[in-house]
Amino acid sequence: MPRKKAADRVGPVKTRSRSGCKECRASRVRCDLRKPICTRCLEKGLVCSTQLVLKWESEFLSRGLAFGRAGVWSKARAAGGPPSKPSPAAAASFLLDDQEWCPTPLVESWGFVNSGVSTFEQPYEVNVACDELNALVVRDKRKSLWHDDLREESSDWSLSMLDNSDCSPVPPPSPQLTPPLSMFPYLSESNQGLLFDYYLQQVCPRTTASSKLLSPFASIILPFCMSASPILFKAIQALGACHWSRFDSSYSVIGLRLKSEALRGLRHRLATEGSVVCSADPEVLAIMMMLCQYEIVDNCDQRWTIHLKGAKDLIRLRRQQQSTLSRPRHALDPVSAFAELFFAFQDVMGRTACGEEVLFGTDYWQENERHIDLWMGCSPELVSILSSITEMSRTRRQLPSDAARATFAQRSASLGRRLESLIQDIDDDDDGSLRSAAELKRLAAVLYLHCALYGASPSTPLVVSYVRRILRLVSDMLDSGSLVSMTWPVFVAAVELDPLHDEVWRDSSGENVVYGRPLVLRALAAMAESSVSNVARTRAVIVKVWQARDSDMLKGSPVGASDEMAKCNDWEWYVAPISTAMSLA
Repeated sequence: MPRKKAADRVGPVKTRSRSGCKECRASRVRCDLRKPICTRCLEKGLVCSTQLVLKWESEFLSRGLAFGRAGVWSKARAAGGPPSKPSPAAAASFLLDDQEWCPTPLVESWGFVNSGVSTFEQPYEVNVACDELNALVVRDKRKSLWHDDLREESSDWSLSMLDNSDCSPVPPPSPQLTPPLSMFPYLSESNQGLLFDYYLQQVCPRTTASSKLLSPFASIILPFCMSASPILFKAIQALGACHWSRFDSSYSVIGLRLKSEALRGLRHRLATEGSVVCSADPEVLAIMMMLCQYEIVDNCDQRWTIHLKGAKDLIRLRRQQQSTLSRPRHALDPVSAFAELFFAFQDVMGRTACGEEVLFGTDYWQENERHIDLWMGCSPELVSILSSITEMSRTRRQLPSDAARATFAQRSASLGRRLESLIQDIDDDDDGSLRSAAELKRLAAVLYLHCALYGASPSTPLVVSYVRRILRLVSDMLDSGSLVSMTWPVFVAAVELDPLHDEVWRDSSGENVVYGRPLVLRALAAMAESSVSNVARTRAVIVKVWQARDSDMLKGSPVGASDEMAKCNDWEWYVAPISTAMSLA
């Protein structure tokens, strides 16, 4: 039967579908290519998916096959001859001479930054839960059984050592340092000794950058526990269970129950004894400190600031009583002094990001004290300067006269000179990790000063220089295994990375290039297991800043494009709106 001419055909011309879905192609049925699901898959309830098959010409040539439509028609084949095939020698010559292999870097799970619909619809909301899985390192299952072996060996819930050498750069303590049960008879009665032991051996080492000395969470809190009430023990065990839940989710329920019991006991004491009496008891501040750290480790939302504000009220009442009785402030007991330092440092470091009013002002810090604190990882003088910078940044846009602006410029220059010449003292000169942590915070403080007070942006040469210096030191500390007390410096450097120039340095040969964003993500992934900071929240905010900068770069709307933007500097526009209630200590 002769083929119909095109003019005699009735109906639409049927063309071959080359990009049909996998289900239609498997059934040899023409796909109508409707998106997101074709008509046939919609009617039959199938999963409409398109299969992408990659074919490499080098592979076909090495097997002596034609690639794509090459060799389908040729004059020799039309004349009845056999189709021509490339010779093995030609294929080998193609592989050796014309193929160029590119090095493929190893991409870890934490190296992905994903953007979803919420990224564009809710630009000022940080979704920590969506990004939390990428922030944490997924450990090997064989290495995650260390606590299961411990459970088998400690079926009677006695105190035992936890070997965390496979998952933490913090070296495990010596077995000879196991605290005896006789020191804490309450633990043997309540069968909760394992959680207290986890706090001592796994949480406390993660709270100091020193490789030589014990953290104040152990050296100060442990002796005080000998005479403490069960409420403090429950708060400590709740913190240990909450941190352990990072690696074993079953401990989340245990930590929540212990936290509820500790909160109930704390509320009962405040209701029955009163705030004035409780302000003089160091145990109350210690309980609030443990509960505050629990909320930071758990979700790092507004709840940890509730404990911060409550502690501020108690400390204010205690200071009023001391002034009434004419007692010097330096005569505090070690627990009260450490708790006051804990809350004040959390407040100052967290509010550097959001720029809100500082609760614990400069009167809580000694301006000339340059001795590096074991827990803060820097000197009180540096924290005092940071507190002053945050306070000045809040008044920067409210200067009424030229004289006020001149005074502001003089104070800013004075703070800058103090930071540049600041030398922080250390007891042990061999404690290189603690010294590096203090220097890292000093460099980040200089960068923060220029961004908050001078309006510097990622493209400013000084910002580029300090970001590179900070990330270089971060890289060295990562290689040495010192990962504690790095949250705030990494955050400051990360949010000020230039999206147009992510290359931070090259090695001496010039072949290996180090990029800023992958280095930051690597540092955050390592810190997730080696610190008590909430790295998931920190990472989510950093990623949000990166996405905002990339979006503005593509749209061509940098800071200063509108009247509202012109009133803000770079830090106030990109960082402050999404950094409320962050813990960066």
